[in-house]
Amino acid sequence: MCNDMIIRRIAGLFVLASLALGWWVSPWWFLFTAFVGANLVQSSFTRFCPLERMLGSLQVFGCTRMPRR
Repeated sequence: MCNDMIIRRIAGLFVLASLALGWWVSPWWFLFTAFVGANLVQSSFTRFCPLERMLGSLQVFGCTRMPRR
């Protein structure tokens, strides 16, 4: 389990970084922005967040491994 603030902060950084890359590097980076947004919407319905699971597996930012169901 991770603190929700960590997940929101990382998601916000991903969105801002992909928007900057889409503006200055290639418009294809906007697809990454769409992916992050779709993942946030999906996780609000299913309560499954791949980023939370990855951070828990790596045990970074105080995240702990979630038990499997």
